[in-house]
Amino acid sequence: MQEISAQLFRLKAAIVSAEAVVIGAGAGLSTAAGFTYSGERFEKYFSDFGEKYGFRDMYAGGFYPYKTPEEHWAYWSRYIFVNRYIDPPKPVYQDLFDLVKDKEYFVITTNVDHCFQKAGFDKNRLFYTQGDYGLFQCSLPCHNKTYDNEELVRRMVKEQRDMKIPTELIPRCPVCGKPMTMNLRADDTFVQDEGWDIACERYKRFINGHKRDNILYLELGVGYNTPVIIKYPFWKLTAQNRQATYVCINYGEAYCPKEIEPRAVCIDRDIGEVLSALKE
Repeated sequence: MQEISAQLFRLKAAIVSAEAVVIGAGAGLSTAAGFTYSGERFEKYFSDFGEKYGFRDMYAGGFYPYKTPEEHWAYWSRYIFVNRYIDPPKPVYQDLFDLVKDKEYFVITTNVDHCFQKAGFDKNRLFYTQGDYGLFQCSLPCHNKTYDNEELVRRMVKEQRDMKIPTELIPRCPVCGKPMTMNLRADDTFVQDEGWDIACERYKRFINGHKRDNILYLELGVGYNTPVIIKYPFWKLTAQNRQATYVCINYGEAYCPKEIEPRAVCIDRDIGEVLSALKE
């Protein structure tokens, strides 16, 4: 970490001096926390599925055309359980919380694994833009509501046999009876329920309330799948406010436009290593 000591110094100073911090988090943050979807972790939780169906990572398993809903939900209940209801192996989110917990902060994230709230972040300062593994919705959808799935998912995991769940556990919409699905933004059937709208408004108020302050836009692990949600707005907001600082920590993708370089810190390193170093 010696080679980036100057950047770490600037980052630490930006956190200390900031009147407000906006955290923008992408998949790279959870990857740094140990939520990997292939290799050892896949073998630990899904070796039986891999052997039977021939895929070698969790993402591929999510797109596999299972022949029955009992098989589909056996896979997805286990997937949801290990990626939503089990804590990540590394304390990256806790380290991040320790850095900002005494600041005026807000989080916007495209992640759907709920790691922020599990690490202690205030749920009223979180905006999960792309959904939540912990919620079901009608697959049509016939109405604008989501449903907590923890109890049912835990039953599916506990009671599945031979990679199938009992038929009676297949989730169905309580209104129309059609199959339920995960509340994940994949197409125009995604349900933005009342909780989503409230979180969105809170985020907008936070941004507008601090847009002229000494504010830190802290981008962590955001790639180019959906740059219009976090990356591009952070660049624009930084450019519009000469008191703002933009920080990007992302292994292999840490850069910014030249227009904001004087007020930017870009660190091409593992996020967990950087956050750990900041605590020292």
